[in-house]
Amino acid sequence: MSWTDERVELLKRLWAEGLSASQIASQLGGVTRNAVIGKVHRLSLSGRAKPASSGPRPRKPRSSPHRPSGRGYIAGNTALKAHASPAPRRLPAPVPVENVVVPISLNVSLMALNDSMCKWPIGDPTEEGFHFCGHKNFNGLPYCEYHSRVAYQPVADRRRDRKSG
Repeated sequence: MSWTDERVELLKRLWAEGLSASQIASQLGGVTRNAVIGKVHRLSLSGRAKPASSGPRPRKPRSSPHRPSGRGYIAGNTALKAHASPAPRRLPAPVPVENVVVPISLNVSLMALNDSMCKWPIGDPTEEGFHFCGHKNFNGLPYCEYHSRVAYQPVADRRRDRKSG
């Protein structure tokens, strides 16, 4: 489909009448809504006649009289939802280094590993003797308490270590 002078003039007229891009595409035939939008932009057609309205739009009633108002309320406010972060995952509390005990590995093979065991790899996977820690996992994480402390370090500590190293 090519944009002939007649089709472009019809597009301009329909656009000025306030028809949507989908409505214009169906009237022109052989073009998509996106093709109409693209042509409108290339022609720099900015001014549109607004469709006739019967008056001011009625306000939507509140769904709950007990709903809190204000900026802190997120349930109905999509602008705030985009910036809301999910509940943080509970990570192990920092423990002084002198209180950390390195567990002795239970030497669990991949075939014996299950969901309740620590999946911290020990050794080189390409060599014989490779295994996993195997202790009980901690707080729903894939590792035991010790290996969780190693894997999940606070951001401030990681940045400090990166600068000094």
